[in-house]
Amino acid sequence: MNRIVNLFEQNKEGNTSNGLLNVYFTAGFPELNDTSRILRALQDGGADLVEIGMPYSDPVADGETIQRSNDQALENGMSVKILFDQLENMREHISIPVLLMGYVNPVLQFGVENFCKKCAEIGIDGLILPDMPMDVYLTEYKRIFDSYGILNIFLVTPQTSESRIRQIDEVSEGFIYTVSSASVTGSKSGVSDDMESYFERLNAMNLRNPRLIGFGIKDNPTFRKASQHAAGAIIGSAFIRVLQESNDLEQDVKSFIREVKNYPETIEA
Repeated sequence: MNRIVNLFEQNKEGNTSNGLLNVYFTAGFPELNDTSRILRALQDGGADLVEIGMPYSDPVADGETIQRSNDQALENGMSVKILFDQLENMREHISIPVLLMGYVNPVLQFGVENFCKKCAEIGIDGLILPDMPMDVYLTEYKRIFDSYGILNIFLVTPQTSESRIRQIDEVSEGFIYTVSSASVTGSKSGVSDDMESYFERLNAMNLRNPRLIGFGIKDNPTFRKASQHAAGAIIGSAFIRVLQESNDLEQDVKSFIREVKNYPETIEA
């Protein structure tokens, strides 16, 4: 069974406590060779699953913090090939689910089947490609993803129609990435009343797939709040800022994750 599917099955059966925490970071940031160190520290700190961002020159869905991390990673020399090389022996010490997140153009340049094959070889469990059109995925690429056991994670937003949400739920496996608001990553608004109404509307739809809430999640209070409405939440920009300001990378990563999951104090964003 795919590690993502297995994780959510365990969570549904009550074998995990509280919400699931998914953490995003940009490969090759702050330094080119930090990717594996950060991934290991995230697991050791208690992250439940991890999104590794494939840096791209025009990350349109991302706010300033993640855009800058993309720019720095590219300046450091990060590429899809180097990322695959860095993750080659990942599964010797990483047991949690790992996804790659980014934009479709680098995947197309690499070759979709070659990309999925390489993901399967090194133990990547899923992809999040926000600009991959669903109809293109279903007609051209789903067969390839399925043949290599790679999940494709779709996003829904407050503007997504009910019919579209149900279609996404029907073709999805693993989880649905629930964007909390019509904004870019790095929002500091937390979880507003409007967002809660949107989350309640999704819950009332009784979707087949669990959901993780992203955008605006930055600390324990926002993580706990989001987890009341979904299986868990995703932290990105706040974690990038931790990496940006860190003097002791492994320790700072582990401390941040443990605080987000276990303590009520607000963490500086």
